[in-house]
Amino acid sequence: METYYAPKDLGNFAEIGKDAPELAGKFFAYYNEVFTEGELTEREKALIALAVAHTVQCPYCIDAYTRACLEKGSHLGEMTEAVHVATAIRGGASLVHAVQMRKIAEKLSL
Repeated sequence: METYYAPKDLGNFAEIGKDAPELAGKFFAYYNEVFTEGELTEREKALIALAVAHTVQCPYCIDAYTRACLEKGSHLGEMTEAVHVATAIRGGASLVHAVQMRKIAEKLSL
């Protein structure tokens, strides 16, 4: 089945630098540095990335960080819980905007 997001395209990500190599180089250097072990382990960072990937709905990122989480020792329960954290934050962010909606609605009520 053909889709807009072809999984094989993820392997071509580095090609994004063909017409802007300096910018791509800086991005990939930063990107790689972010995911090295620091105060957080690489495993923890992969779980965060997986959760964020679901929030921004990037299928390439979901594929990549599902694999990274498994390779770094996470199990499906941890990965599912991380996605639930992202879902709760995203859902809560939508819902909290209801405060704004209610305030405007009350102001506009005739």
